[in-house]
Amino acid sequence: MDFTLNENQTMFRDMVRDFTRKEIAPIAQQMDEENGMPAELVEKMKASGFFGIAFPEQYGGLGADTITYGLVVEELAKASAGVCVMLTVHNSVGSYPVAMYGSEQIKQEFLPRMAAGEIAAFCVTEPGAGSDAASITTTAKRDGDDYILNGSKIFVTNGQRAAFYVVMARTPGTTGHKDTHAFIVERGTPGLVVGKKEDKMGLRASDTAVVDFEDMRVPAAQLLGKEGDGFKIAMSALDGGRIGIAFQSLGIGEACLAEAVRYAKTREQFGKPLIRQPVIGGMLADVGTELEAARLLALQAAWLKDQGQPYGKQAAMAKLKCSEAAGKAADTAVQVHGGYGFCKEYAVERYYRDVRVTRIYEGTSEIQRLVIARYLGQEY
Repeated sequence: MDFTLNENQTMFRDMVRDFTRKEIAPIAQQMDEENGMPAELVEKMKASGFFGIAFPEQYGGLGADTITYGLVVEELAKASAGVCVMLTVHNSVGSYPVAMYGSEQIKQEFLPRMAAGEIAAFCVTEPGAGSDAASITTTAKRDGDDYILNGSKIFVTNGQRAAFYVVMARTPGTTGHKDTHAFIVERGTPGLVVGKKEDKMGLRASDTAVVDFEDMRVPAAQLLGKEGDGFKIAMSALDGGRIGIAFQSLGIGEACLAEAVRYAKTREQFGKPLIRQPVIGGMLADVGTELEAARLLALQAAWLKDQGQPYGKQAAMAKLKCSEAAGKAADTAVQVHGGYGFCKEYAVERYYRDVRVTRIYEGTSEIQRLVIARYLGQEY
């Protein structure tokens, strides 16, 4: 297993790195303060092909492999985790179910538009169904050539900005995961109601919203997979999505480490720079080591996916390790900055808020441990 980057991967990484330094990093703090993202930035990202990075070339995408996609996500997260999560959700859980389970007609109709920048969202979580995704109560009742959907989804990333929604619902009167279904729904469908935007602690450049379905009719032709495939589709989408969140976490963690090291090299106490104080140097060494170990897990998961090999366990491990290592990096960066780390003038304050959710969304750390334990139980 060789993780040396090839020419194409290096080109993508460097292109995104240059874009983020010029277009995103200078306004990252402003986006956080204003709780939003300029439309001009979104248009520049569309023009640069960001929204089609992980899409097949035959449907208008760039056809990048998973490692390349991970590198792009990491670079975006270093500059703005909020911008990053918009792209990550769109390129993974928002589009993967369509690419993998949609009919050819669905793929031809929706994927080129998504690749061009019409943003996708993923609707699973409900007020009473978070980690327990099999407990969703949104219903899909068959009525002739349509399904009628009723229910509510919360914490929908890209909820207000999306043009398309991948929606999980169940047959009325059923429980468990066997009677859940997945649909692709277009914005503007009568009965689809986009609710309030959440005022979040972090990732404030991105929008997270409530999405309701009120007697919303969806053509049966927009069913993804077969009836009853919804839970399987959601879980397979999350396996791939976790790789993206792992790289997002790495990006935030790397940004935290860079800021902490720069500060420790210039800030003097007791007659010498902080980085030469054994206790501070040791803290930074621990963070660097943890992030490097986490990176290897993320690369392994991405490599396995690219090879067409099973990667569910490694994706869960990568998401768990990367998010927790990044959390430690953010905590250490604030600690190294002392009182300044508690002030919004310094980027580490924003990173500290942004990184916290990586241990929650697309499967909490506790759920990742359950997933990993299940795999281990099968192996031994």
